[in-house]
Amino acid sequence: MPETISLLNAAAIQRALTRVAHEIAERNDDSASVVLVGIPRGGVPLAQRLAALLNEIWRHPAPCGSLDVSMHRDDLGRRAAPHVQPTNIPCDITGKTVVLVDDVLFSGRTIRAALDALNDFGRPKQIQLAVLIDRGHRELPIKADFVGKNVPTAPTEKIHVRLNIAGQDDEVILERK
Repeated sequence: MPETISLLNAAAIQRALTRVAHEIAERNDDSASVVLVGIPRGGVPLAQRLAALLNEIWRHPAPCGSLDVSMHRDDLGRRAAPHVQPTNIPCDITGKTVVLVDDVLFSGRTIRAALDALNDFGRPKQIQLAVLIDRGHRELPIKADFVGKNVPTAPTEKIHVRLNIAGQDDEVILERK
């Protein structure tokens, strides 16, 4: 039976996102050129929460969208059928700073797919990466610019980010087998 360990509760997730939002604001003087793009599933609600926090900091809305990466994955041939999610890029990203948002950074392969997918929508001036959890074990040279929490894990362990689940508080769980 797997052992589960709570890593972050709802309050800790909110504190981490508040810190990340302030770091994004500090790094980006031209706030009007920042676009947040979440990677489904977990990255989309995180991008929306970061956009709301940045709106409070900057006093203007930050465009926020979603980017499906399933058709750009390098393991497409090994999966039965990709689960395609909607893509909603709220504006032209050419010349903008795009902050890609995901829940967990592990091998880096999802982020590589996201970088490829973004090319279909324009040429950003800059792409930054924000993740709630960085668990290590990179297979590609990808590093997050903004991290909510670094969690060293074993390759066999799993991280579950639970957000917006009806009747449950937000939480991040480590599962050990």
